[in-house]
Formats: sequence, C-alpha cells, structure tokens
Amino acid sequence: MLKKGVAEFIGTFVLVLFGTGTIVLGGGIQGIGILGIALAFGLSLVAMAYSIGTISGCHINPAVSIAMFVNKRINASELLCYLVAQVLGAFLGTAILVAFLKLSNMSIDNLGQNGFEKLGYSGAFLVEAVLTFVFILVIMVVTGKNGNASLAGLVIGLTLVLVHLFGIPLTGSSVNPARSLAPAIFAGGKAVSQLWIYIVAPILGGIIAALVGKFVFNTEK
Repeated sequence: MLKKGVAEFIGTFVLVLFGTGTIVLGGGIQGIGILGIALAFGLSLVAMAYSIGTISGCHINPAVSIAMFVNKRINASELLCYLVAQVLGAFLGTAILVAFLKLSNMSIDNLGQNGFEKLGYSGAFLVEAVLTFVFILVIMVVTGKNGNASLAGLVIGLTLVLVHLFGIPLTGSSVNPARSLAPAIFAGGKAVSQLWIYIVAPILGGIIAALVGKFVFNTEK
C-alpha cells in the first residue's frame, strides 16, 4: 500500500509540475500554445504510466481512482490512500513551481489554475463532465479485460492530449480534481470560487464512464 501511495504522489507531482509549469513558463496559450500545453500534460502521463504504472496503475487523478473504486478494481482503503497521495503530490508540484518562479523573480499571478469566462457555470460543468467521461472511458476500456496493456499508457496519454486540445480554450481543461485544486488554492480569488466545478464535474463524468465501461463495453472480469 505504501509503495502505491508513493507512486501516486510522485506521479501527480510530475503531472502538475510539468503540466502547469509549461502553462506558466511557456507563456500560456499566447506563448507555447494549446498544442504545447496539451502535449506537456499528455507526455507527463505517458512517462508516469510506463514508470509507476506497474506499481499503482498510475491513476494520478482522483476521478480515475474513484472510477476504479466504483468498478471494484481498488478497495476503500486503497482509494483513500490514492486520494491523499494525489492531493499531496499536486500541492508539492504547485509549491515547487511557486518556488521556481520566486527564485527567478517572476510573477506568481498565473500558476496554471483553471478558469472560464464565457461558458458560465453550467457550460463549464458540462464541458468538464463530458471531457472526463471520454478520458476515463478510454482508461477503463484499454485497461479492462479486453484491453491492450502494452499500449495502454500511450493511448491514455494521447487521449489526455486530445481532451486538452478541445478543452483548454473552454475551461482550461482539468479532468482531474487534484490538478485543479492545488493551483487554485495557491492562486486564490476566482480560481477558488470556481473550484467546485473542477472537482464535482470530473468525478461525475468518471463515475458515469466506469458504469458505461462495465455495463456497455464489458470491461470488468
């Protein structure tokens, strides 16, 4: 259990540091661009999938862990361990990013926090729920009893790139409560007031994906 927790901690730390760090240091959408940001998150996930995947399954996302729990791939104690490790890893990733920015005398106004303007709360909720549903459905199928384990990490990473390409202009594309929580808490303000969407919507989308995977695509043993 401890090894799994450490793996999830490190994996989420890497995802948040390199993903949000690319947003900040790469100049955001106007700098490195949507494709660059999407690749940063996707490649981080691929790297972790093929390193810590054999230890913890490389969830590095509370919505994924909850979906796995719904389909009984992990038990309650494992779920709690995963969630705590993921949140702590995300906070460390953001804290390290803040430290790097301060050491470089750079602004810490932008920490890669998610946000939305034109969509409104209902629109943002729908976007995050749908994107997470697609992302986690792919995870459940490709890691299910009929999936291809050798290609799972690559497929999942590329799917994360895909949902980010679509979602970044709309909501900043979270599909991961831990990824949104840490930058929002550090940034404060509007990011905190909008945070509930980035927690509730991905979890709901993930639960639906788990059930569709189980009862429609027959993913479970």
